[in-house]
Amino acid sequence: MLHKINLLILLIVSSPLLAQSKDLNLPELGDRVSGVISLEQEKILGQGFLEQVYAQAPLIYDPIIQEYTELLVYRLSETSQVEDREFSIVLIDDKSLNAFAAPGGIIGVNGGLFLNADNEAQLASVLGHELAHLSQRHFARNVLRGRDSNLASSLVMISAIALAIVSNNPTAFITGPAALAQQQLRYSRIFEREADRYGFNNIIAAGYDPNAMGEMFENMAKIRKLSGDNPPEFLLTHPVTSSRISDAFNAADQLEITGGKKNTLNFELIKGKLKARYSATSPQAAMRYFESIYKNNPSNENTFAYIASLKSSGNFQEAINLNNKLLEKFPKNLILNITKAEIFLSAQQYDLAELSIEEVLRISPRNYPASIVKAKILSAQNESIKAEEILRDLLIKKNKDPGIWMQLSEVQRSGKNIVGYHLSKGEYFLLVGDFQNALNQFQFAFGLSGHSFQTSETILTKIKYAKERIANKKGF
Repeated sequence: MLHKINLLILLIVSSPLLAQSKDLNLPELGDRVSGVISLEQEKILGQGFLEQVYAQAPLIYDPIIQEYTELLVYRLSETSQVEDREFSIVLIDDKSLNAFAAPGGIIGVNGGLFLNADNEAQLASVLGHELAHLSQRHFARNVLRGRDSNLASSLVMISAIALAIVSNNPTAFITGPAALAQQQLRYSRIFEREADRYGFNNIIAAGYDPNAMGEMFENMAKIRKLSGDNPPEFLLTHPVTSSRISDAFNAADQLEITGGKKNTLNFELIKGKLKARYSATSPQAAMRYFESIYKNNPSNENTFAYIASLKSSGNFQEAINLNNKLLEKFPKNLILNITKAEIFLSAQQYDLAELSIEEVLRISPRNYPASIVKAKILSAQNESIKAEEILRDLLIKKNKDPGIWMQLSEVQRSGKNIVGYHLSKGEYFLLVGDFQNALNQFQFAFGLSGHSFQTSETILTKIKYAKERIANKKGF
């Protein structure tokens, strides 16, 4: 039985006393842990995990939400103990409360985490906890406790964990050779206590309100109470006790710190957008619901939820008018300015959309969500070559983003670049772990590549890699 990952996915938080001092002693990780599993091996495992999640989980492909989450994680990492700050941030399209960390710098966040946090400080407390799992190398230390450090066995376990996350069913862990024992769960609690301590100090160092972690625990306790006999699996496996809540607040009280940042406009906008996304009603019904909420309480969050519902229901002019009202208060906010261009794009007012997005790109050149919108506008205007150039520029830094590869393939297909379409679609399938479909796409591209030696050689390299991945997958 493998003893390794026992909560490689150490979802949010689960116990003990938070550190009441700013001076924490790091555990001696060093060569002993790296001798069992190296940082490079962790990255290989993380890539395998990421492929499983991409292939099976419903994902949020929203550049604005992605950019916000990535920037928040990177800001927190500056005051964390994480040394390798090369992260892969995965947004799971699920309204339940959840977050996880995996080897190789992978952090996953459910859309529901935003919904259950009252402010950015509470959200940061969860992300700081997950960063602590990475900085303290909890996965590698779990391997150290076991006897099986075989990389192939770890990949099998990674697959089981990914399945458990995707299905929101922790019992999926015990369906394969990587069954978890109760003893392992006790080990995970040790790491959870440690992650609580480092996460707490992280948000303090980042300038957030010390009470945020305790407040987030209270929110989780309320969810558990209101869920009755059917609480989220996360709260069953990671119960929030009254002592844990009091420990968090006591730790905050003992700090000689007053105030601290609680919220930002961008968090309010992102939460409003997700509230509209997870409305269970039809677009028109959702619009009427959020209109009522907005009129009762025209907060930034409620206003943006109403704007999102107006856009979804096709009421573009009203959405623009309301977005402009927010822009009068916050004229330099990038989310509001990009959203304005998105609404014009949805309304097929391409000239206005282009004017709006060009203003954003003038202020923030190569901005990720603005560049995505710009490429969509160009593609809608049959400027496929220019759109492709923008997306290829983004891929220099975001080469492992399946959403960009998918959008690029669509642009290439509309522009009649059929070889490029198959190559980009193949890259997309590689990222999501569908190697057979990737191979098929590369073979289609090769058959259409003609007499171009350089193109043919590139495609043959891709075909060889896809075949190797298929063979390795069968070997497990």
